[in-house]
Amino acid sequence: MIIVKIHLFTFAVSNIMEKGRIKRILLAVWPMVIAILVFFLVRIAVNNPDLTEKYYSDGFYPVIASTFSSVSRISPFSLWDVFWFVSILIFLAGVVIVILRRMKFRIFCLKVARIIALMYAFFYLSWGFNYFRPDIGKRIGLDIMKVDEKLFRSMLDSVIILTNHNYVTVAATDYSEINHKVEESYSANAGMLDINYPNGYRRPKSMLFSNLIAKFGISGYFGPFFNEINLNSRLLPMEYPFLLAHEKAHQFGISGEADANLVAFIICTSSDDRRLKYSGYLALLLYFLEDAQYFRDYREFLGKLDKPVIDELRFRQQYYFGLQNEAMGKAHETVYDAYLKSNHVPHGVENYNQVVELAISWITNESKLTE
Repeated sequence: MIIVKIHLFTFAVSNIMEKGRIKRILLAVWPMVIAILVFFLVRIAVNNPDLTEKYYSDGFYPVIASTFSSVSRISPFSLWDVFWFVSILIFLAGVVIVILRRMKFRIFCLKVARIIALMYAFFYLSWGFNYFRPDIGKRIGLDIMKVDEKLFRSMLDSVIILTNHNYVTVAATDYSEINHKVEESYSANAGMLDINYPNGYRRPKSMLFSNLIAKFGISGYFGPFFNEINLNSRLLPMEYPFLLAHEKAHQFGISGEADANLVAFIICTSSDDRRLKYSGYLALLLYFLEDAQYFRDYREFLGKLDKPVIDELRFRQQYYFGLQNEAMGKAHETVYDAYLKSNHVPHGVENYNQVVELAISWITNESKLTE
């Protein structure tokens, strides 16, 4: 009888220990399990853009955007910047602890892997699935034209004329009013652009480390974890309206850089505010000039710009030459190029310049699309 009781006790103890071991394993790997599930959802979304649009971009994401942005707008500073700064400090502290042999390297790697897995899953659930929705041409009924050199040159002349015509000085003191005008334009164009307005809140914030970030050539970014719009405080005022509209486009779930550029161009140039118009045409002009720089008569196009505009472009070139670091800029470009391509933006950072083709198609079909 005693032997039976001992066996029962031993069995109960071993059973409890086994359950405890399984529980520890589950606690250790659950972030990886979630990441794997999200990975398979990503594969489904890639192959089903219409379903992604219906259930995520038009269904789940607006709820996420409204919830997260209603919290992050309370903070006057960038929560996204704080998150990355604290994350780097914690990682470095972990490395020191491992070096001091206060933690096993294996345990440290497991903790890092768990955090990365959670960040991966959270990124796609909070915003990243927008990469797999149909492109903007399909969403707004825009026929993307094949642009030949003759059409390109004609459009470049038109953009130069419109940039000259809308020239106006923009000051940093205008930013609050500009933000209001950008919102006003988004509200007016929401139906045509097929966006969910208001989609939460958009409180523009200055980066906490603007000087450092500017060395990488970064003017602004959208922080998906907190649904935040962050702009570099070193931005030139003439660029502010367009870049603000661009980052707001991301907040509305427009993921592609060319798509966000087109939306920013439409938002700025359809406004009745001349500061927005000038910034929109100037931004597009820069993309056109980048594509036209290999033309033999490139300088002739520059000669068509009015003196105030060409003076601003020269100042802008000198300003960013002194502000940016070439090596850091190339490093950022390489990393961001890989990031975009991993999210099915096949042209990577070149996607920004694809706005030229989109803008030509838009300008050509504008009257039909805005009816």
